[in-house]
Amino acid sequence: MTANPHSWQQAHRISNGVKMPQYMRSKIRGCIYGLCIGDALAMPVHWYYNRQALYRDYGWVTDYLNPHNPHPDSILWRSSYVAPNSRAEILHDQARYWGQKGIHYHQFLKAGENTLNVKISHVLIESLNRNDGYDSDDFIHKYIQFMTRPGHHKDTYIEECHRNFFTNYARGVSARQCGIKEKHIGGIVGIPPIVAFYYRHPDRARDVALEHLALTHPGRKMANAALVVIELLLKVFSGTSLEEAIVDEIEDQKSPLLGHPIIRWLDDPDDLVIGRRFSTACYVEHSIPAVIYLALKYHHDPEKALIVNTNLGGDNVARGSVLGALMGAAHSVEKFPRRWVDGLVDPPPELRLS
Repeated sequence: MTANPHSWQQAHRISNGVKMPQYMRSKIRGCIYGLCIGDALAMPVHWYYNRQALYRDYGWVTDYLNPHNPHPDSILWRSSYVAPNSRAEILHDQARYWGQKGIHYHQFLKAGENTLNVKISHVLIESLNRNDGYDSDDFIHKYIQFMTRPGHHKDTYIEECHRNFFTNYARGVSARQCGIKEKHIGGIVGIPPIVAFYYRHPDRARDVALEHLALTHPGRKMANAALVVIELLLKVFSGTSLEEAIVDEIEDQKSPLLGHPIIRWLDDPDDLVIGRRFSTACYVEHSIPAVIYLALKYHHDPEKALIVNTNLGGDNVARGSVLGALMGAAHSVEKFPRRWVDGLVDPPPELRLS
């Protein structure tokens, strides 16, 4: 049973028969391009936890850059993955770099290129377009094909969620049950394309986004994190300013992730808030509030928001993707610097909305 039965497809086509205003097209493009831009900008300094090392190796990052070795904070030397059988072979020719010190996680990517999780979001968009909506069976098929066939991406590092998924898949577990309870913000990267696709149908957007998330990032912790992003995107797509949407969510206190005095902290240095109060690591209990802090503080300036996020280090690619999606949905694609939009190596597919 897929998430997109025929009756829903028909209803979606009818609703899409209403011509979409140009400003909405631009907001949706902004959301998807922001997802990619935030990731690509941060890619060369991803998982730098020593900010002095980041500045020494790359300076203050404001544009797309090539990554280079050595990466002083790389943990690939103590990471491991052995495929139980050919069904779980996802490292391909990158396997030889695992276990080595100083290896950059994205060593073979070019300036303006996206990391693996964003590449997978492109696969999701292509599936949404092909099926005129979300079809989980189709996405799972495309995801498995993308990961197991060599040459679909050049990333050296593959996150734990994918390794767990394919370990279970190789053991014969149903693909829908292969995910292991998760806690990393990388799983939220697949949320914005779905919310953008179903922005006219908020309940459907929530249901489908959470179903998709659970394939690789199941668990209440991830669902709570996703709902923060879903609600903000739905509000800004409906015309609410990003600033107002965030303040409303903080004041409503519906999410356990928004119980921090974020508004009081807006005048504090960014590296105090994200680094000491919130970890720069990938865990959603810190990374999602960090995104909300940056989105609120720089709600009027997408360029500055993404530059600041990049130079804070840590899991800045996933934070940047979510932050970029929020900024793009709020301000439209035109508010991003042209050099960033044109500089993406693989621009995202357009969501086919009429």
